[in-house]
This record gives sequence, C-alpha cells and structure tokens, in this order.
Amino acid sequence: MLDTATYTPRLKTFFRETIRPALKEEFSYKNEMMIPKLEKIVLNIGAGTESVKDSKKAKSAADDLSTIAGQRAVVTMAKKSIATFRVREGMPLGAKVTLRGDRMYEFLDRLITVALPRVRDFRGLSGKSFDGRGNYAMGLKEHIVFPEIDFDKVDESWGMDIVICTTASTDAEAKALLKHFNMPFNS
Repeated sequence: MLDTATYTPRLKTFFRETIRPALKEEFSYKNEMMIPKLEKIVLNIGAGTESVKDSKKAKSAADDLSTIAGQRAVVTMAKKSIATFRVREGMPLGAKVTLRGDRMYEFLDRLITVALPRVRDFRGLSGKSFDGRGNYAMGLKEHIVFPEIDFDKVDESWGMDIVICTTASTDAEAKALLKHFNMPFNS
C-alpha cells in the first residue's frame, strides 16, 4: 500500500518540474499564477433509456464509474418528467464524479497512457473540442477500455463523457497545456 503522505502522482511532479517552466517561456507569463493548470476532471455516464426500464442500470453505471475514478460516484436524477421518453422526475438516469488533486492527475495519467491506446481504431483526439474558455470535452464509446473494469463481469458497455477543466483563459493555452501532458491530439 502507498504511503499517501509521501506519494506524489507522476504527472503532478512532471507538471511542476517541466510543464510550468515550458509554458511560462512559451507564453511569456510575467507571474507564476498566470500559468494555466488543471482544475478538475468531471466524468459522466448516462444510462439513458436502459435505466428507465431497469433502475438498477444507473446503480451499475455508478459502480463502474466509482471503480474507474477511485472515488464514489453520485447517481444523477432526472430534473423534469418527459412523457415521450417515459422519464419521471427523480428517476435515476446515470452517474457522475468530479476528480481534483492527486486523483485527478492519476486518472489523467491512466487515460493518456493506458485507456486511449486501447480504444479501437483510435486516430487521436479532436483538437476542436474546446469550449472557448480553456475546458476540453471528449467522449468514449465504451468504458471497458479502462483496466480497472473486468471485461467478463460487465453486463453492459456504457458511453462516457470526460471534461477536463483548466484555469487557462484561452483555448490555445489549454491545448498547449494538454499537449505538454502528451494528450494525443490529431490536429
């Protein structure tokens, strides 16, 4: 077992020692606090119409997301009733989790080095998925690309949304930050 008092994630150390000085030089920041950094990573699984028929599907999605993230996921509930989708207010529809600090760096490391290379027909991530304020959003078609998920015990394969929030003020700064983390952009 790791001693959490002395353990620092590999990417966190890499950010402090290599990426920060490189970004400071690249964008010629005058102040250390102007250098963009990772703020949080939000993971989301929407169980969708499957959870309408069986409420245990949202619980299953939350369990899988908790296994991937390393912290407990929250089951998301419907805010409004929508008759055409047979959704009632308060019905469980999916799961989400927000990662910060060391867990965020650990997840990003596993995403870049392990999960993305396991995606079928992977040709890189789109460099256009920034929101204009320095946040990057991406989706995975299957959550089983993460090594924590036992393929034999999965009853259903879920799609997954990943949002990486940074303190960067522009998309160019955020893309430079993520490129320094070796995020595999195709453009």
